[in-house]
Amino acid sequence: MKSDTEKSREIGVGGFEVSDLARQYVNQVLDSGRLSYGKFSREFEEQFASRHEVKYAVCCNSGTSAIHVALACLKEVENWRDGDEVIVPAVTFVATSNMVILNGLKPVFVDIDPRTYNIDPQKIEERISDRTRAIIPVHLFGQPCAMDVIMEIASRRGLKVIEDSAETMFARYKGKPVGSWGDIACFSTYVAHLLITGVGGLAVTSNPEYAVILKSLVNHGRDSIYFNIDDKGETAAERMKIAEGRFRFVRFGHSFRLTEFETALGLAQLAEADEQIRDRKEKARILIEGLEKHSAYLQLPYWPEEADHVFMMFPIVIRDEQIKKLDLISHLENRGVETRDMLPLLNQPIYIEKFGNLEAQYPVAQWVNNSGFYIGCHPQMALEDLQYIIEQFDLFFIQEKNEPQATG
Repeated sequence: MKSDTEKSREIGVGGFEVSDLARQYVNQVLDSGRLSYGKFSREFEEQFASRHEVKYAVCCNSGTSAIHVALACLKEVENWRDGDEVIVPAVTFVATSNMVILNGLKPVFVDIDPRTYNIDPQKIEERISDRTRAIIPVHLFGQPCAMDVIMEIASRRGLKVIEDSAETMFARYKGKPVGSWGDIACFSTYVAHLLITGVGGLAVTSNPEYAVILKSLVNHGRDSIYFNIDDKGETAAERMKIAEGRFRFVRFGHSFRLTEFETALGLAQLAEADEQIRDRKEKARILIEGLEKHSAYLQLPYWPEEADHVFMMFPIVIRDEQIKKLDLISHLENRGVETRDMLPLLNQPIYIEKFGNLEAQYPVAQWVNNSGFYIGCHPQMALEDLQYIIEQFDLFFIQEKNEPQATG
């Protein structure tokens, strides 16, 4: 007989399956002998930009790198100085504010909305100073921020906007896709994200000057005359000019490039993206309906009518203070349901060391840090997995609250 805590299955927060198309594309890369930036990378950038209604996309090796070069680009063009300030939500993956710090800038934190978990636009202006240069709204868990309000503030106060959209692709807010609102937007294609290439990211923009600088920054700071081996020129004079400029560097940059392998995987997944997003939304619907009976204890995902939610993951926050987060996640983990904290930031050791204990100043973020977690909501989960997850929540609340077992 199985013990109460014996795992009967493993349900992760993410998954990946190689499609026939992905195998075909990767084999084409192998057969071509071309591993550096080539036709798959170009096509991936073009299609991704088109899907998000922007003019340019620049591949790089992570969403973190995308944020890094986005900030570096704006710092260069807009003549920002070290110590200038950037607005960042108090709940986000550490990469967002880490990249602000590593660009010599200062993150200024803003509390989040208690239902969407995105930055609270009503609290932004009180944090703006004469040294504020930009806002980084982060589209968390698959849901867009209130971008119309944020863009109005930015326009009125003369600020730039970098959308951190690592966790949200293809979603729209008031009919306009994430990535198309700000000056630059940054996406991730890391493991367990909406498009998976193993490692990878993209920075997108409709500003041609920014696009050139972004591409330079991910290529060691190269002169734009030569970014890859296909840059050869049509005439003898052009070829000579390019040959002379191949090792001309005009800014300090990084080696943040991707290979054709990752972009081949990304291109294949773009072909399946709409189907996979529909699948995520359907799985979220099943989870919401199945867990609604526990809504007195759990805050389930919410999104306003004007916003999509593409459910990179399924966030949950405990409402009832008598329910201990550790008890619930231990119950789930011991039964094979993987969980993750909802991106705690201000309570991390390095942030306490640098900024002091700020968490109490951001009560919504503190509540989410203490009471929030997420579970998977991805295409590799079967209907039986969803039913099993719901059963495990039911079992926990039967034991915790001595509730009668739900039927039907």
